[in-house]
Amino acid sequence: MKKMSMTLFFDFSVDKQNNIINIKREFAADRSTVWDCYTKSEILDKWWMPLPWKSRTKSMDFSEGGKWHYAAVGPTGEEHWSITTYVKIEPQKLFLANDAFGDSDGNINAAMPQSKWTMNFSDMGKNTLVHGIMQFPDLAQLEQTIAMGFKEGLTMAMENLDALLAKR
Repeated sequence: MKKMSMTLFFDFSVDKQNNIINIKREFAADRSTVWDCYTKSEILDKWWMPLPWKSRTKSMDFSEGGKWHYAAVGPTGEEHWSITTYVKIEPQKLFLANDAFGDSDGNINAAMPQSKWTMNFSDMGKNTLVHGIMQFPDLAQLEQTIAMGFKEGLTMAMENLDALLAKR
């Protein structure tokens, strides 16, 4: 397996005063390719979960008001469901979405953290910078998300995307 010779930019910061997680990550691909990786379920299912977990989409409607309903499937088959509702989409520039944990029927679990995501896509030379801003309604939900290993899991998932992009 060929190792990547360049270091891709990555910044993960937490702003507890404003209940925000900021994630900036560079990917070695053009913007339209990276956009597709974040907005098409058949591609998301290949990289969105940290190994050995897998993402499995039940349904996806990437349109304003549409939803992505998917499960994180563990190595022994356990499932943890999530629902992302798309609020605003500017193709290949940004999308805003509400993210929540739920069940297999698409019901939101109010006992689990919820957040509003703003995902910005911009050119960074030949590469693409994705800047994600997660806004939580309160500090407790932000801290619960961090305690669940969000940073580590997301970092591993983005490394899956690096590997997927390298195979193109």
